[in-house]
Amino acid sequence: MTPRPAPAELYVEVQQFYARQMHLLDAGRLDEFAGTFTPDGSHQPSPDKPPAYGRADIVAAIRQFDERYRDDPVVRRHWFNMLCVAPDDDGSIRADYYALVVATRPGVQPIIPTSCLVHDVLHRVEGRLYVRSRRIDHDQSRVVQLAGASRG
Repeated sequence: MTPRPAPAELYVEVQQFYARQMHLLDAGRLDEFAGTFTPDGSHQPSPDKPPAYGRADIVAAIRQFDERYRDDPVVRRHWFNMLCVAPDDDGSIRADYYALVVATRPGVQPIIPTSCLVHDVLHRVEGRLYVRSRRIDHDQSRVVQLAGASRG
């Protein structure tokens, strides 16, 4: 069954939600970023890592990840595109999109170290959107899996 397309107003609302969310993440405002998830929401940064559940654990996981960049003057920007938005009958909203992370260091050309496909389930609480679950599939992992399968 093909999901029904989202009305234009919902599509734009979801795009604006992600723009605000990624501005928070890229600015290091992690508590506010985690506040865009439901209180029991989940964030799985890659298939080989367990998901973080709840806002406090989401912040802790991101801080742990960011720790490896503590002495690195890198600026990371998250770019989302090719967004597919599909409302479900239960009121939740499925959003699948491509994500690129652009890393910029002083005096060096920007690079794209990460390319992903992200799967979100959004819920509306008192009129506002929140992420109930996020699963991130890295293209680098998929390329390795496909290359291994073609050898077998």
